[in-house]
This record gives sequence, C-alpha cells and structure tokens, in this order.
Amino acid sequence: MTTENASYATFSEANFPRDVLNSSQPVLVDFWAPWCGPCRVLTPTIDELAVEFDGQATVGKVNVDDNPHLAAQYGIRSIPTVLLFKEGQVVDQTVGAVPKQVLAAKLRALV
Repeated sequence: MTTENASYATFSEANFPRDVLNSSQPVLVDFWAPWCGPCRVLTPTIDELAVEFDGQATVGKVNVDDNPHLAAQYGIRSIPTVLLFKEGQVVDQTVGAVPKQVLAAKLRALV
C-alpha cells in the first residue's frame, strides 16, 4: 500500500518522552538527516512500515540535526540508525539502509 503523504510520526526532543518512551505499543525510530543519502533511501521503507503496522506499533523519524541531544543520548554515531523501543527501552537496532523485510521482521517480533 502506498500513500501520497508520509504516514510516519515525527519525533522531537519535546514529544519523545510521551510518544516513544511512554508508548503502550512498540516504537520504531529512524534517526536520520535530510542531507544523508542512505537516509533518503530508507524513507519510503519507513513510510510503508508505518502503514503496515498502523494500530500495532508506532513508526517515526528523528531528524538528528534538529534534535542533537536525542541523537547523543542514544549514542547515534552514524545514520540512518533505527532503534526499536518496547516499554520505553531500546530492544533492537540496525545501522544503515537495511531491507524492509529486516525491519518488518524485527517489528513483528515486538507486536
């Protein structure tokens, strides 16, 4: 299923505690930046996962340029880095532009 508009959430330092750490659902967070080529490659995958897991998990992105404290807090050294949260804790991560099926399998294991 494809959509015209992005389906994923946008996380920031302001909403991260509420929308990620206190979420009742698993949360996939893509740490990215607009200038990052592999990040742009991963964006359609993130959008598809948001649609596919709607109602089961939250899928979103953090712009590391706009939210440097979040990136530092989670030790993000290269982007894209995808962190998977469950009950406020990081339970898995991937670095780089990985295939959709890899991220979908990781998310499916948490729902």
